[in-house]
Amino acid sequence: MNPTKTPQTMENHPVVLHLHPAIELTPEQFLEICQLNRDLRLERTATGELVIMPPTGSETGGRNFRLLGQLYNWTEGDETGIGFDSGTGFTLPNGAQISPDAAWVKLERWNALTAEEQEQFAPLAPDFVVELRSLSDPLKLLQDKMQQYIDNGVQLGWLIDRKQRRVYIYRPGNAVECLNNPATVSGEPILPGFVLDLSKIW
Repeated sequence: MNPTKTPQTMENHPVVLHLHPAIELTPEQFLEICQLNRDLRLERTATGELVIMPPTGSETGGRNFRLLGQLYNWTEGDETGIGFDSGTGFTLPNGAQISPDAAWVKLERWNALTAEEQEQFAPLAPDFVVELRSLSDPLKLLQDKMQQYIDNGVQLGWLIDRKQRRVYIYRPGNAVECLNNPATVSGEPILPGFVLDLSKIW
């Protein structure tokens, strides 16, 4: 932690606790910590650091709710997968335990998990993830997070930057695509027929 940061700047950035090698949290212990601190958004990096993220502001939370509503409506009609909100954790193949703002997993992959795995930080990378940047989120941090998703098996990722009105589209084996002030963004081919109306998000 940078000792020169003021409390105000700390509010806008995640706090990283370096635990290794003093403490080695098991996945079960990390899940228990999350359950004991439900008012915090916690993630764990592939190298074992504990990341405490600031709470989402009301404005961003409302926009994320509208994003989730559109994804929910499509998911209910499509019936080939299951959607998740920002309170859901996943364990990526590299060991990181993360919580995207929105995620979607193909039904056959979800059903292949045991009931116990589904109740914990599910040991898989979602097929689709979304991160919605609030006005105070560092862009580079979210870009690194998106690349980690793709490197660990996510098939499609959207980083929606409200501040610059841009959408960064991430796909395996492709350069990041940047859309400037788009009205919509398509989930093809991973989410066939899903088109997000960004007028509800900007």
